[in-house]
Amino acid sequence: MKELKIETRNLSFYYGNKLALNSVSFNMYANHVTALIGPSGCGKSTFLRTLNRMNDLIPGTRVDGEILIDGLNIYDKDIDVVNLRKKIGMVFQRSNPFAKSIYDNITYGPKINGIHKKEVLDEIVESSLKKAAIWEEVKDRLDHSALGLSGGQQQRLCIARALSVNPEILLMDEPASALDPISTGKIEELIFELKKTFTIIIVTHNMQQAARVSDYTAFFYMGEMVEYGKTKKIFTTPDKKQTEEYITGRFG
Repeated sequence: MKELKIETRNLSFYYGNKLALNSVSFNMYANHVTALIGPSGCGKSTFLRTLNRMNDLIPGTRVDGEILIDGLNIYDKDIDVVNLRKKIGMVFQRSNPFAKSIYDNITYGPKINGIHKKEVLDEIVESSLKKAAIWEEVKDRLDHSALGLSGGQQQRLCIARALSVNPEILLMDEPASALDPISTGKIEELIFELKKTFTIIIVTHNMQQAARVSDYTAFFYMGEMVEYGKTKKIFTTPDKKQTEEYITGRFG
């Protein structure tokens, strides 16, 4: 039985007077990967950032509609946004490790959350790096700068850093777009492992990647969610002509 994790209801989002998302409604399920696809500027990343209220940081933005996570509307005025963001990790398009040691990158979030015991932090570091499939590569140089890692390693470190505060949901905004094919393959393998524990929403421009890693796919165009369903169906027998044309490369 699939467990409903995130429900969006008539979600519209504005940058000033500009409508960026128009009445988006669909459900995302626990321990599944949902891919968001569509041409540049169609609203995918904006939608992703509504899920952890990152867009709140941009002046002049406005949200209509609801996003329910575990049944609670995250845009209710009583919601503690700091606690919300603890529940939702985020990995960006370009790896952005801090100019600190590998160890300090992973312990940054837990320390902000009040964890300072060295043995607890050591456990979090090992466990997070193992979950991100990079422990074996870095365990002997935890005190070295994270900036000395390769691009693919830096991105897996950023995933480990997101996991260090034990989130339930992981948002990934084109996590492999700046990586070579081998590093991309490692990130994709990692996504398969992580969905056993986390609910994952991934924005990708890469159709093949969406087809490989996701269980569900939502196709966005011009701020609207055109079609949503099981990935296999979206990629083989979509209901909308527009979806088919995008997937087969006839536009976008």
